[in-house]
Amino acid sequence: MQITKSDKQHLQQAIAELKQEHRNLDLTIKNMAESFHAHTLEAGRLKRQKLKLKDAIAKLESDLIPNLHA
Repeated sequence: MQITKSDKQHLQQAIAELKQEHRNLDLTIKNMAESFHAHTLEAGRLKRQKLKLKDAIAKLESDLIPNLHA
């Protein structure tokens, strides 16, 4: 399946948004870890969310790679 230019732009935009959300979660987690009132349950939830974002980013990036049929 060949990806259209429009689809490629849409995927790239989605990847950029997910990466920004991933960075924001990373900063939130770091700030929580430095806080004296860190909530371990909340930090764990954020870390799981961050991993889900990482997986979503990887999937979208793989969708950008054209399928090569040999």
